[in-house]
Amino acid sequence: MGQRKEERNYVIDHQEPPFHVIHKLPPGDSPYVRAKHVQLVHKDPEGAIVLFWKAINAGDRVDSALKDMAIVMKQQDRAEEAIEAIKSFRDRCSKQAQESLDNVLIDLYKKCGKIEEQIELLKQKLRMIYEGEAFNGKRTKTARSHGKKFQVTIKQETSRILGNLGWAYMQQGSYLAAEVVYRKAQSIDPDANKACNLCLCLIKQTRYTEAHSVLNDVLQSKLSGSEDPKSRSRVKELLHELETCQSSVVTLPSGLSLEDAFVEGLEQLMSQWSPHRSKRLPIFEEITPCRDQLAC
Repeated sequence: MGQRKEERNYVIDHQEPPFHVIHKLPPGDSPYVRAKHVQLVHKDPEGAIVLFWKAINAGDRVDSALKDMAIVMKQQDRAEEAIEAIKSFRDRCSKQAQESLDNVLIDLYKKCGKIEEQIELLKQKLRMIYEGEAFNGKRTKTARSHGKKFQVTIKQETSRILGNLGWAYMQQGSYLAAEVVYRKAQSIDPDANKACNLCLCLIKQTRYTEAHSVLNDVLQSKLSGSEDPKSRSRVKELLHELETCQSSVVTLPSGLSLEDAFVEGLEQLMSQWSPHRSKRLPIFEEITPCRDQLAC
């Protein structure tokens, strides 16, 4: 008898987890769940998009349905359609979902080459941080990458957004503006990737000595991510580009039409950095007075 009992316990303890757990699906049989099933199990993105639309129209987990549908559309090279979908239906989503939708929009703008829209939305996110609306008013948020969860602070988020803003300026060819923004991002939360981008900004302005100096911090492993293989590969590319350029010093352009007020505001706000003001965005404490001047 005792042996049979142990065998029964062995079978029970080694039962396979439920289907939805194995395939990382939400439980239930709602329109949204069916859409996720088609997306993740049947690997049918077009079919999933149709079902996500049905979930949105049925009011079933609209926050997740709209975001997931936009991501699948982007993967199917339907980024323009995804942008219109978010703009049309985000008013049906909760306040908590708006920040996440903005992040999806930024990626979609990048995919479509809509640089102006990307810059405006990034600045809007910075204003939201200043006004205490980011992270739903909390100091940290839980993010996910490659299936792992981790905590992101307001300080890290500020540096990340500034890094994205710098990259957007680079796509415009506004290298001086990109340089200023990257320097601010590095002063908050430095890493090797932003250092490489800053180096490229300086190369584009033929300021090769400064570019070498920035790159040395990565070469000497002074920054987070310096040992990453992608960073090392990029450093080699930048060093080669520097070696092929003539060494010269050029005076910075004057009369910037781009972001004079914005750059000036950044300088003023950086001087206000203080641990006693960490609830809001320390770098942008005074951004509100010059809000009208922030447009490109």
